[in-house]
Amino acid sequence: MQLGQYPTPTHTVAHLSDPHLLTEGLHQYGVIDTEAGLSRALEHLRRLDPVPQALVFTGDLADRGDPAAYARLRELVEPVAADLVGPGGRGAEVVWVMGNHDERAAYSHGLYDAESTAPQDRVHDVAGLRVVALDTSVPGYHHGDLTEEQLDWLAEVLATPAEHGTLLALHHPPIPVPMIEAAAIIELADQHRLAEVIAGTDVRGILGGHLHFTTFSTFAGVPVSVASASCYTLDPAPVGRFISGIDGNQAFTMVHVYADRLVQSVVPLADAPEVTGYAADAAEQLAALTHEERRELLSRKDSPFNATWEDHTSPA
Repeated sequence: MQLGQYPTPTHTVAHLSDPHLLTEGLHQYGVIDTEAGLSRALEHLRRLDPVPQALVFTGDLADRGDPAAYARLRELVEPVAADLVGPGGRGAEVVWVMGNHDERAAYSHGLYDAESTAPQDRVHDVAGLRVVALDTSVPGYHHGDLTEEQLDWLAEVLATPAEHGTLLALHHPPIPVPMIEAAAIIELADQHRLAEVIAGTDVRGILGGHLHFTTFSTFAGVPVSVASASCYTLDPAPVGRFISGIDGNQAFTMVHVYADRLVQSVVPLADAPEVTGYAADAAEQLAALTHEERRELLSRKDSPFNATWEDHTSPA
């Protein structure tokens, strides 16, 4: 149903990050249940309308690179993705991305049934939207980097434009982090080399993780969206702390692709109490009205809709 002047998006992508899945115990000093956080995110995906055509996980999938964690990850995510059937009759494509906590051999075997310790770079076609998973991990370290071979590979991929353009998904986002300056120590190294490859190509957006809080920027003229984590997050405004990891503000980001732009929306994982609202069947009632009738009902300040919505007195 088109209520305003914009058409429906051509593609819908769910951007999730940093589940840090463990198969035993709790994360961060025995506090964070990483599987519960991921499960909450997956449950929220089931509520979306339209459902996403792709689920992009930008790294730190398994906290310790444990093979059992990758197996559990597939057990949790793949059935949900299969159930997210869109207009084309297909479930959602799952796009995995390597993070600094992941281990290439276990990642490759556990998620792609392949034996490899090489960089885990892959291309996915989501109904004409190309999603490139780029491995920025450095074995044995937490900062990110890209080899010349990877950059050459990416340049070759981008040499041919995709029908609906490209989303580049990587763990280490190529942006400054003024709210948490310590993140610069483990950022993506030599970012100018990546900028030279993507400038002027069909890359429409860059999806990143690593930071454990939501932030946005641009890079080489391309919008950058960093998704929060489903495990623990970082407080961007801590009191008297250099870095503060907290059990709160977990979220993922929805990316809606239009012909001329991307729209990103943050979806918190914590359920908050509703203070006002209308039932789902209100959408059907609005669909039966003309555009002019809808505007009168929802926009005019003294309409029956707004008189009810803005009445803050108790019904008792």
